[in-house]
Amino acid sequence: MPGGRLTHDERQEIAEGLREGLSYTDIAGRLGRPISTVTREVARNGGPTAYRADMAHRATTGRARRRKQSPAPATSPTTASDTHGRDPEAVLELEEQFSAMMVGTGLPRMTARVLTCLYVTDEGSLTATELTQRLQVSPASVSKAVGELEQQELIRRERDTGRRRDRYVIDADAWFRGWMASARQNAMLADFTLRSAQVLGTTTPAGTRMQDMGHFFEHVGRTMIEAAEQWRQADTARRNTSD
Repeated sequence: MPGGRLTHDERQEIAEGLREGLSYTDIAGRLGRPISTVTREVARNGGPTAYRADMAHRATTGRARRRKQSPAPATSPTTASDTHGRDPEAVLELEEQFSAMMVGTGLPRMTARVLTCLYVTDEGSLTATELTQRLQVSPASVSKAVGELEQQELIRRERDTGRRRDRYVIDADAWFRGWMASARQNAMLADFTLRSAQVLGTTTPAGTRMQDMGHFFEHVGRTMIEAAEQWRQADTARRNTSD
């Protein structure tokens, strides 16, 4: 059974486990299935908060029917030959697990899929058209996702040399930039709540509440910046040593 398709009853077990707050490991143990099977199932069907057994079963049946009717496009990462000799199925499973983890951090599912796609692409950059083809989604879905990732500074946009199109790029500094963007947001929130406390009166219950919030975000923002700077120094030293 571990290698076969999930049944409707098993999907109901997964949905029940998610409602109970169980981990993927616990749910997989209940079913006698690999953890990757549960992770992939949930990631494909709305993530842990939106997973519904009936909808997942219908969606999976529909996908299987469409695959029988038409082969996957040549640009699909699951069918394209890999110049590094990697197992396409293993790469697909990695992508789905990565996406599920990103959804767990709060990213919308499509945004997580775009981010994952860029990370597992050796070039580290793709055009909107390439993302649309690889993920087999609408251009509007990709446009919204890359907009969210740009706002969080997790990707950057570059003009494709010699062509009238943009490329979306992810690099080694992506998480550093995203972290610093979050730190700046915390600093702005701290400034706003501390000013709000003055307006409400720092001795009033509402003002005290705002002031406590401001001090918290002020501390967190400062600590995040210090941690990022320490990482930057350590990373520079590591790179210099390896050279």
